[in-house]
Amino acid sequence: MTTVRVNEIALGIETFGDDDAPLVLLAGATTMLSWPDALCERLAAGGRRVVRYDLRDSGESTTKDPAAPAYTLRSLAADAVALVDALGAGPAHLAGIGVSGMVAQVAVLEHSDAFSALTLLNTRAVAPGPPDEDLSDHDQETMGRLFGRPMPDWTDREAVAEYAAAGAEILGDDPVAARAVAGRIWDRTPGTEPSVQMANQMGLVFARLDCKPRWRERLPEIEVPTLVVHGRRNRFFPVDNGEAIAHEIPVARLLVLEEAATTIPDAAVEGITEAMLALG
Repeated sequence: MTTVRVNEIALGIETFGDDDAPLVLLAGATTMLSWPDALCERLAAGGRRVVRYDLRDSGESTTKDPAAPAYTLRSLAADAVALVDALGAGPAHLAGIGVSGMVAQVAVLEHSDAFSALTLLNTRAVAPGPPDEDLSDHDQETMGRLFGRPMPDWTDREAVAEYAAAGAEILGDDPVAARAVAGRIWDRTPGTEPSVQMANQMGLVFARLDCKPRWRERLPEIEVPTLVVHGRRNRFFPVDNGEAIAHEIPVARLLVLEEAATTIPDAAVEGITEAMLALG
């Protein structure tokens, strides 16, 4: 892992594969570890240079004040473009998961020349907050259980890992995998400041981010090959959110993971890898 300076900030990155191979850029959600090691390794074995990276205010990237971000969703999209340029590997296949899927949509819409393909996992085409009337919102019972729990001691690695595991079980994800990832995120977070640890584990910066203007109406403008992947059991962004994106992007293919929720399970890695490689 290392950092690359773009737009007057540092972005934490990790690279897999041959530096001369076509670039697949994986934008992190809470952090770059939203993308499993196995997926990165399989994409690299398929002849790709894979770079997963931390968004601002997460992981190894510049962290200032996650509670009051002095940037917008468009800034994060511009970071993706600048990172492709800094890596000298454009145009790139851009992928986003969860909230970073919103970043990826905007990046391709506003900087189409920088990207050759798009993959969107478990995301939606409207900013954090109430969805459009034709889209399902977060499952409220699940959200009540998820966010109604007492917060852990964010300076205690084991307490944070246990909190993540319990949250994964509520969401329908693998608690064992969630515990392991939470520990790795904790280890990579600079210092033990509770607000920074919480931001890295939960990605709450997005709830405070300026995401205007809307972009859903522009989805038909996307012309690069697009893969939309969504877990059938996703109760955070229900599956009709992914179905809507795939319907509104003319060149999109939809892959529904029948047994998945919000994260990428081990059993789905091979199928997602094959579908991403097929985009070119």
